[in-house]
Amino acid sequence: MDTRAWVVKRRERTRHLIELGGLVQKSGLVELTRDDRAALYGAFTFLATMLKADDVEHTLALWRRGGKRAFEAEARSAS
Repeated sequence: MDTRAWVVKRRERTRHLIELGGLVQKSGLVELTRDDRAALYGAFTFLATMLKADDVEHTLALWRRGGKRAFEAEARSAS
């Protein structure tokens, strides 16, 4: 991989990670856990375990619906 392609990939990954961090912040988890990284990581591993054990599509549909509602509520309050 040439250097330019590597830089582009790195920037894409960095942007993706920043967006994910923004979602963690928006959800209120940072404040609710008092910025406890171990608690956050534990919560994320718990969610991953749920996806491995449960009906994945049903669980994702519930989470997606809740996320869309939260985005819509935020958009309404911002306007």
